[in-house]
Amino acid sequence: MSQILTFLGESSGLRTKIAIASAKALAFQGKRVLLATGAQPALPVMLGANLGADPQEIDANLQAVQFQSSVLLERNWEEVKKLEAQYLKTPILKDIYGQELSILPGMDGALALNAIREYFESGKYDAIVYNGTGDLNTLRMLGMPESISWYVRRFRQLFINSDLGKAISESPFIQPLISTFLNVNPMADNFAQPTNQVTNILDKGKEVLGNPKQFSAFLVTTADPIDVVTSRYLWGSAQQIGLTIGGVIVISADGKSNISEDFTPLPVTNIPDIKEGNWQPLIDALPDFTAQTQQAPKPIEIDTAARQVRLFLPGFDKKHVKLTQYGPEVTIEAGDQRRNILLPPALSGKPVTGAKFQNQYLIISF
Repeated sequence: MSQILTFLGESSGLRTKIAIASAKALAFQGKRVLLATGAQPALPVMLGANLGADPQEIDANLQAVQFQSSVLLERNWEEVKKLEAQYLKTPILKDIYGQELSILPGMDGALALNAIREYFESGKYDAIVYNGTGDLNTLRMLGMPESISWYVRRFRQLFINSDLGKAISESPFIQPLISTFLNVNPMADNFAQPTNQVTNILDKGKEVLGNPKQFSAFLVTTADPIDVVTSRYLWGSAQQIGLTIGGVIVISADGKSNISEDFTPLPVTNIPDIKEGNWQPLIDALPDFTAQTQQAPKPIEIDTAARQVRLFLPGFDKKHVKLTQYGPEVTIEAGDQRRNILLPPALSGKPVTGAKFQNQYLIISF
């Protein structure tokens, strides 16, 4: 089973050191490892190797790649044009080339996430270590499958229930008109195929993100109070997208700190800072990522028998959380993150009867 590992924290340099050491440690164990990074100049310097848009061997069992948004956009644009040609009888994008497109805000994250998905599904790697920005932007990127699936689910249903949707599905005059432009029959199942393909990809993405055996993150911090507060905020925000935080890595000059209480019940590993290139002491001090992740609190637990939903939200309290309910879903706002929880059939449609904070958990009763 493939595994994705990433790190969150304020310091880019410290996170990059831990990412490199972790990738090397996993490779030493005989795993096929891909170390992936965005447009960050520090990682190639620390590795002592130039990285390209395609994976390249930098050590035994270890490959590295640097995501270049312009290259990824060109490759994905060709796939978009193929999909358009499959469903439209007269494609309109065939004369627009990926080399002409500019990178819009937020596009980098979407392209990187899709690249991680492709590498994960390729079967070429046992572990992927992703060295992203390590902040709220990384969490928003990783939360895209959940966010986009909500838009697809809700807006698709709104369209079906609208007058336009009913006219398209029922009118004997509109259907022939649509058929003149499309290569599919609007009344057949293949008309929904593009949406179903997207939904399947999103569902797989949510499943991987929510499975700590396949995807986990660790906090990287120092003992500085500002770094600790930031890491606690990222911890709670990660729970909002369903990402399991396995533990905390604290780096200091002497490898000692006293911040365990700030991250209870997570295990805290103290590591002395090192100079780049001297990786073995850092590798030896790394925690057992798999073991710690398996013991970490789950971001969400649903108990249908007790009619409760429990969300682990460390770093937040009732003053920071807003709870709303619309139809079959419950929306939780904590910090600058929002999560929509689609309730199981046993709880769907039942009103919220109470909510309370207890031991860093938000407990919602129905």
